[in-house]
Amino acid sequence: MIHVVELPQQGDPRAWFAYDDDDFARKVAATDALQAWEIHDALTARDLLESACDGPEGAFANAGPGAPVDVATRERFPAICALGDAHGWDTPLYRADHLLGRGVLRAEPVAERDALSAALAARGGLSCVYWNDRDAIGAFEGADPRLAGKERWWARRALYEQLVELEVLADDN
Repeated sequence: MIHVVELPQQGDPRAWFAYDDDDFARKVAATDALQAWEIHDALTARDLLESACDGPEGAFANAGPGAPVDVATRERFPAICALGDAHGWDTPLYRADHLLGRGVLRAEPVAERDALSAALAARGGLSCVYWNDRDAIGAFEGADPRLAGKERWWARRALYEQLVELEVLADDN
């Protein structure tokens, strides 16, 4: 289970959870201004061109010998063709707008968890992500300095209430 504590710049701290990475991605995307594929995606230059041309037959069908795409397609989609030429048409390209910049693609892998954490951080305030129950319990017990001290009591309390509700911790009251 993944646990999140958000401390917005204004308002009360909020704790929530996700069952797994897929659920976490859905929940972050549901409350973010970007689409899920803008938060994190992997695709190829071929995928981009096929999508832009409404199918694979348009871009690659009329290419001359040795040329991956025809001249008309190159004129129509120069940026996509430049990506294909630079990285290869079937090399995965990663997008993570909150990490790389809006619409930026790169060949070096971007971990989905990093992209999702960046999307949370972009909301403002402080976001604390605990990737398992053990880390969340440790944070409640004071192991995470971001939640330590009297000024963060309400954040620890929100995390505690969530952990009790999910039966990760027993309620000793």
